[in-house]
Amino acid sequence: MTSPIVPNEGVLLGRARVPGFEHPRIVTVRGDDVVDITAKAAPTSRDVAERHDPAGYVAAAPGKPIGKLAAILENSWAAKTDASAASLLSPIDLQAVKAAGVTFVVSLLERVIEEQARGDKAKSDSLRKDILGLIGTDLSQLVPGSDAAMQVKATLISRGVWSQYLEVGIGPDAEIFTKCQPMASVGYGAAVGILPISEWNNPEPEVAMVVNSKGTIVGATLGNDVNLRDVEGRSALLLGKAKDNNASASLGPFIRLFDGKFTIETVKQSDIALTVTGEDGFELTGVSNMSQISRSPESIVAATIGRHHQYPDGFVLYLGTMFAPVKDRGGVGKGFTHKIGDVVSVSTAALGTLSNTVRFSTEAAPWTYGASHLLRDLAKADLL
Repeated sequence: MTSPIVPNEGVLLGRARVPGFEHPRIVTVRGDDVVDITAKAAPTSRDVAERHDPAGYVAAAPGKPIGKLAAILENSWAAKTDASAASLLSPIDLQAVKAAGVTFVVSLLERVIEEQARGDKAKSDSLRKDILGLIGTDLSQLVPGSDAAMQVKATLISRGVWSQYLEVGIGPDAEIFTKCQPMASVGYGAAVGILPISEWNNPEPEVAMVVNSKGTIVGATLGNDVNLRDVEGRSALLLGKAKDNNASASLGPFIRLFDGKFTIETVKQSDIALTVTGEDGFELTGVSNMSQISRSPESIVAATIGRHHQYPDGFVLYLGTMFAPVKDRGGVGKGFTHKIGDVVSVSTAALGTLSNTVRFSTEAAPWTYGASHLLRDLAKADLL
């Protein structure tokens, strides 16, 4: 499955670095042009999401072209960026950046079966038969927290295979964590960072929901929830170290806002493709389908925001992935891990393609422009 970098239709919202301006500009795509629509009415991505009709606002907003889309996409690659021309940034700004984990039961249970069987096909078949006897032949129908899920939990506990990951995978409560701070995510073409200490890590191709302060999902974008498997594997209490590092959260290239043609139902039926291409000639590909998610996007959003937790600037929420790369790299049985210079692309027809190059977090561009800098610059520009 191949997808364009930017979808051929839809109302798109993004942010760009534009020469002559100290603060990021709010942009959209119209034909072959990227158009600056920054205005006092909505000077941030957060403000656009808070409007009564974000898609209608962006579609009608007056603006000025800042360059051709193809040229700006090319200039957004970190190794090629010319500061005298426009380049894309992450499409969000003041929103919190959250993520959900273990949201695909199918791949979760298969991993448990494989782990417990330890290569013994007879044992693997026995475990699978027990589980399928409880929930039927379609694991995607297992509803986390349901009676059927609790029966599976009891069976797995009796077999001594229960874990904290299974608890959030099929238990009543979703795993929701903070991926990075507002303003810390990177966009199309930027470097994505892994820690130098990590020897086992991988991309996590995901769809991310864009949610306003009222809990309304207003659009979606693509994300790479970069993960250090060896760090998290040592202890779940190291989740922050495994997940939240410089340049470890990628989003983009644009937010596609919900309108009559693009809805939450479109997201639920999306095929998410992943391609990793290494400088060593290695290539990894895979496709997962959002229809296999065990917790609906709406339920994950509801677990994040409500009377129990508010987000006055809204948030973006990675929905999780069913893709766990296992293709050997560097030798039989060594599995997959990144090498510096890998190009990672996440794509789907409705949202386009998000591509980044893997670097060490210590070598990626440092995060120096935060919320305080943005607000000061907007105030100086009389946009607040």
